[in-house]
Amino acid sequence: MNNVLAAADLEITASATQKMNELFTQVEDDIEGIRVFAQPGGCSGMNFGMTFADKINDDDLCREHEGFKVIVDSASIEHLRGAEVDFIDRGDGNPAFVFNNIPQQAGGGCGSCGSQGGGCS
Repeated sequence: MNNVLAAADLEITASATQKMNELFTQVEDDIEGIRVFAQPGGCSGMNFGMTFADKINDDDLCREHEGFKVIVDSASIEHLRGAEVDFIDRGDGNPAFVFNNIPQQAGGGCGSCGSQGGGCS
């Protein structure tokens, strides 16, 4: 049984929801949802990303979101809790998903990202 991913755990903005929904309509039918993850590396000690997921594991957290599911594994949620996923298109040809309000990691990195907002690049 899958656990519920609360909005307080990971916020998805309206623009990110709209873009994820658009992307999700373009994938194969066997795709279960969009997996948001954290992995070691990056200036805060972690890199954050998203990919399509064809499986929801027993220890995943999951939330239905206007036509698609957002999935986060139990290890990644510890690094994502309280963060926000947004989609920014400034019209410069470089639209992107960004992670805002990433929880500050102990032992910090370059100091250019973390709880002050903004995404890591």
